[in-house]
Amino acid sequence: MATVRIANLCKTYGTGKNAVEALRDVDLDIGDGEFFVVLGPSGAGKTTLLKSVAGLVDAEAGDVEIAGVPMEGVEPYHRNVAMAFESYALYPQKTVFDNLASPLRSGRTGKYSAEQQRQRIEAVTTTLGIAHLLKRFPRELSNGQRQRVALGRVLVRPADVYLLDEPLSHLDAKLRAQMRAELKQLGEMSNTTSLYVTHDYQEALALGNRIAVLRSGRVVQVGTPEDIWRRPVDTFVAKALGQPEINLFDVTAEGGALRGAGGDLSLPLPRHLDLPAGRARVGIRPRDLQLGAGGPGTLSLRGRVSLAERLGRLMEFSVDVGPAGDPEHVIVVADSDAGAREGDVVDLHLALENVHVFAPGAPSEDSVRLGPATHEGVAR
Repeated sequence: MATVRIANLCKTYGTGKNAVEALRDVDLDIGDGEFFVVLGPSGAGKTTLLKSVAGLVDAEAGDVEIAGVPMEGVEPYHRNVAMAFESYALYPQKTVFDNLASPLRSGRTGKYSAEQQRQRIEAVTTTLGIAHLLKRFPRELSNGQRQRVALGRVLVRPADVYLLDEPLSHLDAKLRAQMRAELKQLGEMSNTTSLYVTHDYQEALALGNRIAVLRSGRVVQVGTPEDIWRRPVDTFVAKALGQPEINLFDVTAEGGALRGAGGDLSLPLPRHLDLPAGRARVGIRPRDLQLGAGGPGTLSLRGRVSLAERLGRLMEFSVDVGPAGDPEHVIVVADSDAGAREGDVVDLHLALENVHVFAPGAPSEDSVRLGPATHEGVAR
């Protein structure tokens, strides 16, 4: 077990006009035994961050410490980290058992007896559901099975830190959900520090003790899943968590209330907010909206259903709120028995505590949250 400390880490690929800033002033402190998730879109710098910790990439500036020991000049095989790459990278000429046993037979990690190899491989493959594949070769496996073998090859090796680069990306939805649960159980059982990167917000929320949201090489926000879901630091983070994306409205302060959508959206102006020129943006998650009239302490809207789509046991509605010529399109996710149809006029409501308020900005810009963000807040 080990802590991981990353301080002011910077990495740029290329030079001059072709330079791409992969990491910029990244600061992270990962606790001993913590399952820490880095969430971000493609190109955010997630893989570069992992490779920097592993020693596979040399950063121009900044420091990495593992278990309190600076890693500058320390070769990858002396860092006692195990990394799972997004690609499988299996030995095609070896069986699944021999692929899994390869790190246990390396002189750099200390050789294990045949019985010790068998015990460790049996434990990991049982958890990953691949114990029946040990005599097969990679060419005889499906993509999902290869992915699990590649992950097992990392987990079978005792290490201070596991570095996991989107290890579930090639699995189907059902298997991904199953593997999320098993990975979480593995992390709790082994109590090994894990740094896991993903572009999937559901994985981040399900697995992480804490989450860092990464954008264009910079850490935007760090906090627990609850913190980041309930108090996103800006609209980029709010849109990154949730599908469909959060609804955003431009509003103005009028008579002690925030109003928008042609006056159809109105909520009390929170006392702690200092709004520039009385303007702001309001965010409402589609699942927080309820069909029907609301009572005291709720925000109420009325609109016409322009589109209704069935998503299994759920329905997704697009509701036009505001002036007919220039309506706001509100996405609502409700149970399939909601009863609304295209063309119906419906009432919507949600609890005021589920309303997010951000600073004003152009629709294409990210707006900073007004009021408390998270306990750890933002690292910029």
